[in-house]
Amino acid sequence: VSSARAYMKSIDGILVDGLFFGEKEVGVPTKPEKLEKKLHFIRLAKKNRLNVMVMDYAANAYQAAQSYNFNEELDLTPFVADAKGEELNSIPTFRKIPFRENPKSVLSMLEVKNFLYLGDTSGFGSHDEFAMRIHDTNYDVIVVNIMHGRTPLTKQAIETLKYKKIGSKRLVLAHVDIGSAAAYDYYWQPGWREGSPVWISGPHNDNPDRYYVQYWHPEWQSLIFGDTNSYIYGLIAQGFDGVVLNGLNAYKYHL
Repeated sequence: VSSARAYMKSIDGILVDGLFFGEKEVGVPTKPEKLEKKLHFIRLAKKNRLNVMVMDYAANAYQAAQSYNFNEELDLTPFVADAKGEELNSIPTFRKIPFRENPKSVLSMLEVKNFLYLGDTSGFGSHDEFAMRIHDTNYDVIVVNIMHGRTPLTKQAIETLKYKKIGSKRLVLAHVDIGSAAAYDYYWQPGWREGSPVWISGPHNDNPDRYYVQYWHPEWQSLIFGDTNSYIYGLIAQGFDGVVLNGLNAYKYHL
């Protein structure tokens, strides 16, 4: 119980993947019994004053509208897309403007009304082209990969992302997978492979270039957040306001 309380106090919000639609496949509604289990934990998060952000994956505009309505009834912060993971590489067209579009500056997660999540940004063009395209929106939060193609997003691009089209400020977050490592991640070293270093485990079924890691191993933890040379420290130094942690279900691989 004490560790759970410490965890709640150390985060500003949670991101629920596929709450109403698309947990495993785009457009598939969540079964009622599974939904109720998720809602139980969502109520706990809300009780602890955390912003609950929801990513649903809809097959059409009707499902998207349903998702936004369900989320609004529960006072959640939704984003509905038509693709998942790295295939989420464009701004969904289900809505012309963000849900609960907000003209005010956003300086904390408690103020967030909506967000945009992108798995891959390389299709937007150069760093500056991407930054200006997203700058031309009024989302409260932008969540992106630190890598834009084969290079990290520049400080200038990140600074541009921090302002909405209307001129007010917003938060820019980087999504970080703490349960796996990919051969195209910037920290990947020549010669690394399954079993070398020892904390690199087997590859993902759907991506042979991404490997599960022993997330409890000190070397992996040091690489991610251990000191000022670590991944997360580098993100903050680059200008990001914070991180969204992915890969938390990696424990299932090691069961």
